[in-house]
Amino acid sequence: MQEFEANFDGLVGPTHNYAGLSFGNVASKNNANAVSHPKQAALQGLQKMKALADMGMVQGVLAPQERPDIYSLRRLGFSGTDANVMAQAYKEAPHIFLACCSASSMWTANAATVSPSGDTADSKIHFTPANLTNKYHRSIEPEVTGNILKATFSDSNHFVHHRHLPENEHFGDEGAANHTRFCSNYDAKGVELFVYGRHAFDESKPAPSKYPARQSFEACQAIARLHGLSEDSVVYAQQNPKVIDSGVFHNDVIAVGNQNVLFYHQEAFLDAEGMKKELLDKLGHDDFHFIEVSSQEVSVDDAVKSYLFNTQLIRLPNNNMAIIAPKECEKNSAVNHYLTKLINQNTPVKELYFFDVKQSMQNGGGPACLRLRVAMTKQEQLAVNQSTFINDDSYASLCAWVNKHYRDELKAEDLADPQLLIESRTALDELSQILNLGSVYPFQK
Repeated sequence: MQEFEANFDGLVGPTHNYAGLSFGNVASKNNANAVSHPKQAALQGLQKMKALADMGMVQGVLAPQERPDIYSLRRLGFSGTDANVMAQAYKEAPHIFLACCSASSMWTANAATVSPSGDTADSKIHFTPANLTNKYHRSIEPEVTGNILKATFSDSNHFVHHRHLPENEHFGDEGAANHTRFCSNYDAKGVELFVYGRHAFDESKPAPSKYPARQSFEACQAIARLHGLSEDSVVYAQQNPKVIDSGVFHNDVIAVGNQNVLFYHQEAFLDAEGMKKELLDKLGHDDFHFIEVSSQEVSVDDAVKSYLFNTQLIRLPNNNMAIIAPKECEKNSAVNHYLTKLINQNTPVKELYFFDVKQSMQNGGGPACLRLRVAMTKQEQLAVNQSTFINDDSYASLCAWVNKHYRDELKAEDLADPQLLIESRTALDELSQILNLGSVYPFQK
């Protein structure tokens, strides 16, 4: 294939833990303080990556961030040796310390928003790291995320990197989790759907009342401007405030799309009919499939519990579309029944695969959270850092790396162990060499 959509999954970090940091993310809060299994989590993620590569998909990997984040702790006034900083923060401000230990960068759907070359004014692929201002533990990610993206997509002839948006709630940006692109072919001009939760500068507009709306309308507009997108290739749609208050913290928990398919729950959007009409008008053709799941078929509660819509919707080399779902979808009777029926209907979605990503699910992220999609041409693929692609050799190397460096389990108190920081830095230094990233971490400077 000369044009395709690559998936770059986030590698789970050595400090994978359940701190329950994400208000509004039901799974994250429900599993707070549970014992985590970093090695198992990383290997589960790699197994999914390898399985998609074996299906013929272009599959890459993005490195995790350094945790605990000693530099953020020092900015907050903790001082002394690294060990002293950790001990002081853990004792005096445990919630801040746990936030600086978060392994949430594994969810690369929040890493950035990506616009393919077919859509942009300069015909290059554009990246804008998400600022993730709504959650402190994620707001410390963007600088290193930008470093990793630049080391992965370094050729300036094909890739453009922007700085993350201003670090203010008015421009709250959660990345590709609220962004979907539709097209006929991946290298042709498409239409990009930006989904937001609120208008930051107009409090009279609808907004959730229980949980925060993490993506603002103004952030969506800013990214479209930065990426050089024309008005006729952008659709803005508001997420239903009621589903945000039901635990749907990102659009990718209630909808997923690809090429000519939008798979979504009937309660996903505030004005679904208006969005659909504008999308079809701007696409300029009616070869499009809106697959709407009714509340009678699957409740919002079941959709959130199973992460029915936090599945990957991919186009296989045989031209079928496939859903990559977590095992939780298979175990939920209503969801499993619906998916089994869906693949036998008259839509492009013809195949269904279930994957065990329990360690990620328990922390609030399914298969779609784990990947950043990048539509590209064969020429653009050749310009990517080739060491970041998954194949038999790289998979074996990364599994060996995980087995060498990761702990089998972590409890909350283990995060304050200075040895864990040494282990993590040793592991990441070696990983940056495996992936040919150069010096992307502060400790390497």
